[in-house]
Amino acid sequence: MKLDNVIAVRTNKTLYRDGDNSIKVFDAEYSKADVLNEALNQARVEETGLNIPKALEVSKIDGKWAIVSEYISGKTLETLMAENPEKEDEYLDLFVDLQMKVHSKTSPLLTKLKDKMNRKISLADLDETTRYELHTRLEGMPKHNKVCHGDFNPSNIIITESGLPYILDWAHATQGNASADVARTYLLFCLDGKKELADKYLDLFCAKSKTEKKYVQKWMPIVAASQSVKGKPEERDFLHSWTNVVDYE
Repeated sequence: MKLDNVIAVRTNKTLYRDGDNSIKVFDAEYSKADVLNEALNQARVEETGLNIPKALEVSKIDGKWAIVSEYISGKTLETLMAENPEKEDEYLDLFVDLQMKVHSKTSPLLTKLKDKMNRKISLADLDETTRYELHTRLEGMPKHNKVCHGDFNPSNIIITESGLPYILDWAHATQGNASADVARTYLLFCLDGKKELADKYLDLFCAKSKTEKKYVQKWMPIVAASQSVKGKPEERDFLHSWTNVVDYE
């Protein structure tokens, strides 16, 4: 495998292209369990029939773990939105449709979202009372088993030249309540400084899926607490501001 064509550099990992393959190389200190879990998530989601790059191989390159997948040629939805601002509504419509398609699938062997959220809340840098309230709220949420992406944002959607969309990066995939996945996408838009787009996204998703907005908003404190555990230091204050357990009217 050749590692001379860098596609992207992200925290703790670098993506390369080698012909028809995409190679994600993790830093040497990256958890082996997390790498293997990501590859397993990808394989399990493949079986749902969703349009995603196929996982081809897990290997070690120069002592570092790597996942080899199909390379998908095209532009990210994030890039297309930046290049064609007049088409924002059209792209947002596609984005919501894709997320709803993800939520229409089930994959019984994926990690349960509630279990993951409970672990993250326990690790969050929050006072004991807030953590207790978040655990209590989480326990009271309806139990669903829908596939949730966990990091659904326009940079993880590739549109090929023929217009075919592919959904990338299944490292955070779980099964659970779709509204938690929507809450996370909303917060990701906000963290990217796109509050107006976040609000437009939430309104559109709720309208298309016939979901009450307050139902998604109930997940916001839980998701913010979970995100803050691995969040960047500069994001922590913003996320902590969302962890107050309040009921939305």
